[in-house]
Parts: sequence; C-alpha cells; structure tokens
Amino acid sequence: MVTISFALVFGLAARQVGLPPLVGFLAAGFGINLLTPTFGLPHYTGEALQHVAHLGVLMLLFTVGLKLRLEQIAQPQVLGGALLHFLLSVALLAPVIGLFMADDWNTALLLAIALSFSSTVLAAKLLESKRELGVFHGRTAIGILIVQDIIALVVLAAWSGQTPTIWALSIVALPLLRPVLHWLLSLAGNDELLVLMGMMLSLVIGGAGFGALGLSPEIGALVMGVLLSTHKRAKELGRSLWALKEIFLVGFFLQVGLTGLPDGAAMVFALAAAAALALKGALFFALLIMFRLRARSAFLSALSLTAYSEFGLIVAARVLPEYLVPLAVAMALSFVISAPLNRLAHPLFARFGTQLQRFERDIVHPDEQPKNMGDAEVLIFGMGRTGGAAYRSIEQQGLRPLGLDADVYKVQSHQEAGRNVSFADAEDANFWRNCDLGRLRAVILAIDDIEAKVTAARALRSRGFKGPIVTHALYEAQQAQARDAGADYTYLTMNQAGIRLAEQTADALGAAEGRS
Repeated sequence: MVTISFALVFGLAARQVGLPPLVGFLAAGFGINLLTPTFGLPHYTGEALQHVAHLGVLMLLFTVGLKLRLEQIAQPQVLGGALLHFLLSVALLAPVIGLFMADDWNTALLLAIALSFSSTVLAAKLLESKRELGVFHGRTAIGILIVQDIIALVVLAAWSGQTPTIWALSIVALPLLRPVLHWLLSLAGNDELLVLMGMMLSLVIGGAGFGALGLSPEIGALVMGVLLSTHKRAKELGRSLWALKEIFLVGFFLQVGLTGLPDGAAMVFALAAAAALALKGALFFALLIMFRLRARSAFLSALSLTAYSEFGLIVAARVLPEYLVPLAVAMALSFVISAPLNRLAHPLFARFGTQLQRFERDIVHPDEQPKNMGDAEVLIFGMGRTGGAAYRSIEQQGLRPLGLDADVYKVQSHQEAGRNVSFADAEDANFWRNCDLGRLRAVILAIDDIEAKVTAARALRSRGFKGPIVTHALYEAQQAQARDAGADYTYLTMNQAGIRLAEQTADALGAAEGRS
C-alpha cells in the first residue's frame, strides 16, 4: 500500500509540473527508501519490486520486438552508430574517470562502459507515448539500443565469467518455430487468452527460457517479439499487454530508488555524469549525420538516446556493486533531464533546426522526403488501416491519391503493392517549408497522433492551401483541436462507426420489407 501510494502521489506531482510520471516514480523510490524505518516496510519489499520491475522490462522489450524488423538492425546508421558511439564514449570517459573518480583503471573502464549505454526503458516509453516507435528516427533509436544491449551482454560475460550453456546453440532454430508461434497466436482469440499468450511468450519462453540457457532474458523477450512481428495480430497483442506492462514498469522506477541512498561522493559522481550527457547526445548526433541522416532525424534519435541505461545498473550489480548507488542516481538525473527535453523534441528542432541543418551532408539521405506532390489530387497522410482504406476508395472514385507515412517499412509495403506512397513525417516543419503542394485539391489526415494532425493542418494552411482538410478523432477535445488548426471536417471515429452500423441496419430492414 505504501509503495502504491507513494507512486501515485509522486507521479501526480511530476505531471503537475510538466514532467512525465516516471520521473515522479523515481523520486517515490528514493522517498520510500528514506522513510522505510518510519513505515516499517517488510525486508523483502525491495526484492519484490525488483522482480516486478524485471517483469515490466521483459514485457516492454517484448512489445518493442512486436514492432521491429530484423533488417532495421542491419542498417548502417544503426550498427555503425551504436558501435562507434560505444568505442568513442569509452575512449573519452575512461581516462577522465580513471584520473578523478576511480581507484584503478579496470574500474574506470567498467564505469565508462556502463555510462556509454542508453536507456531502453525510457527511450521506448517516450517514443511509444508520442507514437514514434515506428517512424524513422524511432526505429533508428530502438535499433541502436538493441545493439547496445547486445554489447552489454558481451561485457557481462567477459567480466563476470558467466558463459552460455551448450544448449544456447539451440536458439538458431528459433526461426523454424515461427509458424508454430503464429498458429498459437491465431488460436488465442481476443480475450484473456491473448494476454496469457503474450505473458507466456515474453516472460516464460523469452525471459526464463533464455535465462536457463545462460543468455539474457531481456534479449529473449525481444527475440520472441521479433518472431511475432510479422503476424497480422502483432499490434493487437501489444495493445492487450499495454496496461499490465505499464503497471509492472512502475515497479522498475520504484526499484531504482530503493537501490540505496546516495552520499556526497555519489552525488558528485552523478552530477559529473549528468554534465556528460551533452557529450553523449552530441556524439550520437555527429555520428548519425556522418551516416547520411538528415539533421532532424539525427537530432530526434540522439535526443531519445540521451539518458543513462538500466543496463548500466545490471553491469554494476554484477561486477561493480560498490558503484550501484552512484550509477542509480546518475541514471535518475539523466531521466529528469532527458524526459522533458524529449517531450519538447519537435519544438526544440523547430527552434534550432536552421543551425543544425548546416551539418547535413549534401547527398541523398536514407530518410529523404518528397519535394513535390506530382500530379496527385488527394494527399493522404498516414497509411495505416484507415489511410489505406481511404487511398483505395479515392482511387476507385477516379481521383489520383498520394500516400505519405513516417514508417519506412509501411511505405515499402505499399510501394510493393503498386501504390503511390512516399516517406514523410507530418511533424517535420522543414518538409512543409520545402514541399510543392502542386495540384492537390484535398487532404486526408489519417494519422493517429493528434499533435501530428495539428502540425500538419497548420502547416497546410500556412502554405496557403485552400482545399478541404478532413480528419478523424477519438475524442471531442481532439476534434476541437483539429478544427482550430484548420481542419474543415473532423469525424469522431466511434460515432461514425455507430452511425454507419445504424444505416446498414436500416438498409437491411428496408430490404427485408421489400422482399416480404
């Protein structure tokens, strides 16, 4: 009861000052730690929260895996960016830590390695909350995090002496089980069995199964998600686990605070590490620019990666237990700094984009966006199920549609099907400044995120577009936001579904009466 109460109160307080609730959960953990003698919490509280936290991380990585594709990790900016950032970070940090903070060079090297990683939990949560896990910069950031996690496993194996069992070789046969896993997922239905299926795959097979083989449970959960990512119900499975995953992750942030209370030396270490975050982000930005990304994608990806990793705590717990509390405080401070900056990521780039674009290379970028709309008459932004249906209907009416989406794999799928679809991000002010609206007569905003809809509607009106802008919304407040931004027609999705059902019912009754 105490932990739940603290989490709620501190989470609400954080939200009131414009910070994500997870920052409040971190503060709640330290508060519980400080007041534990007063409340007389059971001695196993920290251990119980640690177990809950572990489940939350496994489920988070499983849901991330559901949205991943293996080719995403093989991208040059992902592999190259992750490996070069790791090597350069260690090379820069280890000498400084060895001279001023550590007792020996082995400790300095391990601390530099721990600080080189970025937080998978924070980045995934922030990107998910902004619906950017699937967009180009989100996929780039998550891919880099996966490579970093693999590096962390190698470090743990090298320093802790833990090696996988001979049975670990059996994981190479996992792709052969994909049809079986897909069949099980299809068999699970849509109720509580679907949730249990997700928990079994992420916690039992992925987590406990990989752990029994001497491999990382976290990587196991991620791999299971990736194996299911091509299933048509992968998105539905992720949604069914959402609430459970969020509750378990509260335990993760509370457990960080329960790790211990910092002393003066720990605070000095944490403050110095927090100051080094600027170097961490700048290095990511420079490397991604080097790998031909546009300044906006490089900036947004780098900002997502500018926080210290929970894997640093795992490394410390195994090989540097005396530095566990200083690293926990450093990670907490990095969350406090990174979370609000990521919330303001798009306004920040709008403010400093001109200066950052000077670093772009004058070449073809992998995230290049169209400069004009060609002969398209109707622009459809967001090519998911709703946008795809709108595209087909517009085409059947004899009009020429153009689809745009920030998910490069979704774009590729539509292009392979012969549709006129290109990559573009609705929240990229530079795209709207440079694109030629050509012969466009109408625009459909089929994007889920309300902020992206508002940005797109305002940008279209500011460019002088006079045609109708049509969009949908889940709530009346979002409907009002879209209209204020310049949308002409906004439909409440559930209301329209109900109206359409009523119309179909009336048609069916009329047809039945006609037959009688």
